[in-house]
Amino acid sequence: MNAQMLSRFRYPFPTLKNPFAEALQELTEHEWIDKEYRWLYQDDEATRLKYKRTQTAHIASQWFPTASYERLQPVCRLMLWTLYNDDIYEEALPEEIRQVHTRTIAILKGEMTAGESRLPLGQLLAALRMELSAFLTPGSLQRFVAALSSYFTGLEQEMSYKARKTFPGVEECLAIRENSLCLRPFLELADMETRQPLPDEIHDHPVMQRLMSLAIRMMVCFNEVQSVIKDEATDGIYYNVVKAIQHNRNLSLEEACLEDLHIHNEYLREFIHLQSFLPDFGKWQDVVINRVHYISMTLSGWKSISFNLPRYNSTDGFPAVNVLKQQKYR
Repeated sequence: MNAQMLSRFRYPFPTLKNPFAEALQELTEHEWIDKEYRWLYQDDEATRLKYKRTQTAHIASQWFPTASYERLQPVCRLMLWTLYNDDIYEEALPEEIRQVHTRTIAILKGEMTAGESRLPLGQLLAALRMELSAFLTPGSLQRFVAALSSYFTGLEQEMSYKARKTFPGVEECLAIRENSLCLRPFLELADMETRQPLPDEIHDHPVMQRLMSLAIRMMVCFNEVQSVIKDEATDGIYYNVVKAIQHNRNLSLEEACLEDLHIHNEYLREFIHLQSFLPDFGKWQDVVINRVHYISMTLSGWKSISFNLPRYNSTDGFPAVNVLKQQKYR
């Protein structure tokens, strides 16, 4: 049912891929996973292989198809960080997430060194800050950091429901996942690819914010169907939108997936309408049209690359629960 259901998520947007994908996947696997961050899973070749099979650089390349090698590299590092971070704190308590949240943001703001943070991923974050600072204005970097902070807020809320073994309402679950899916930080990095930072009055315009929200929620809807096997295996059902729909509306799993698809399609209709009838942004109109175009490609790009990824479509494509529980939070 999973593959058949996923095939019903359709996007009328182009799918492009960065030509540096394979080169940066080589960097990710051989320099980062096998060397720089090898210590995370030092004696666990099977788990390191699972991270390689997730093809993080290829995912980044679908989302940033026109970035130079140098500008795509920090996106790839961030993509790897999202997987490591999600897995390391899969079994953490909300208060532990809160501490990691504070220290992560402090590193990215330059207020704390990696050593002072004592975070397992501290050095990765410090390297990410250095790379991003070379290409982002201070304002753009600040937006990125704020978006990453929202991700931790969502993650903490997820762990709270998981700890209590209770389900949020469907709309609350969608709102939580809009943050915890960690897509917004990538959307905020579009300034780095387009090289045309949006001024605050354009970036913060309600239509622009709604378009970003809709794109994220569509990806949430796709992701929840895709990852339901993984979430059932790791007790993450309490923050999976499909499982929340199933629980709150007393539906079968297939019926819940269909309702999830219906919600997705309503978001898609609104996105296409807003994209077709943008407000008048004056001299920024062409820049805004291009930015919305880039936002739309994250959807078709994610479906294209992730459809067959074992991390989401099998029970052995992600670190085992006993491996996750062995990770130190700080």
